[in-house]
Amino acid sequence: MTLEFGLDTFGDVTADGSASPPAKVIRDVVDEAVLADELGIEAFGVGEHHRADFAISAPEVVLAAIAGRTKRILLGSAVTVLSTDDPVRVFERFSALNAVSSGRAEARLGRGSFTESFALFGYDLSQYEELFEEKLDLFAALVRNDAVTWRGNVRPPLTDQRVFPPLEGGKLHVWIGVGGSPESVVRAARYEFPLMLAVIGGDPRRFRPYVDLYQRALAELGKPKLPVGLHAHGYVADSDAQAREELWPHFKVSRDRIGAERGWPPVTRASFDAEVDGGALHVGAPETVAKKIAQSARALGISRFDMKYSQGTLPHDKLMRSIELYGRKVVPMVRQILA
Repeated sequence: MTLEFGLDTFGDVTADGSASPPAKVIRDVVDEAVLADELGIEAFGVGEHHRADFAISAPEVVLAAIAGRTKRILLGSAVTVLSTDDPVRVFERFSALNAVSSGRAEARLGRGSFTESFALFGYDLSQYEELFEEKLDLFAALVRNDAVTWRGNVRPPLTDQRVFPPLEGGKLHVWIGVGGSPESVVRAARYEFPLMLAVIGGDPRRFRPYVDLYQRALAELGKPKLPVGLHAHGYVADSDAQAREELWPHFKVSRDRIGAERGWPPVTRASFDAEVDGGALHVGAPETVAKKIAQSARALGISRFDMKYSQGTLPHDKLMRSIELYGRKVVPMVRQILA
């Protein structure tokens, strides 16, 4: 099995005594990506959010800054909230990013796990499904890199319209981020886009039916077999105990803030430990994290593992150490296990 490795961040607003200014967080993310590139990690993704606890609202701008300081790492969004953006503008930004990075751009499209962008950009949340379905349909037409004629209900039609800049080489890497909807899995197959499973909680192996559904849909549609990736949260330290103790207070701050908005009870240390032991949190010493990634890779048949390395308010120096251990130790260990 050939497995690529990536890192993802939402630009979580870090804290080392007090919260870091969002501008500093963004600059820190650029440094984190440079380190990932130096370590030979294949991909780096930044997510789009419009909230006080995440600093990145314009992924392509941050990725363009990273492009200027890196050589080979793929640069993607994790995810671009296509429902509340204009597919033409999204295409133009990624085509420009693809140009400045010499073909390293990756668009990862999804509906996101938060809804702030709907009110911010004047969209009706009741159109949640229709907005994504139609805008993805238009984006799929745009990435063919030819004149587009398209009609839908959520934006004005296009008639034999060309969009600039065109994709250099005629190709853009596009993933569809899916959180567990069978309809979304089949949609990714229909548009012939690779599937990225966003596993936030629970045993990643429970997503195997979605992988099977995706491969079955591709076969029934006469499409080629395409990559499947796994995005999951993780943190690496020198020992299992150190990783848990360092992560726990920062994880709790973030989880309880979001939970208060959604009516969840405060997270307990017991539930955190259970998620580390048997759930989606890839947390521990390099050996522990490597074994868990290899287990998930074998069970799901994935070809990309992206670790969401930023965790709540964890400070920048801890994130840099986690990235270093991931690149220098975890990745080689996983490859050795799978070999």
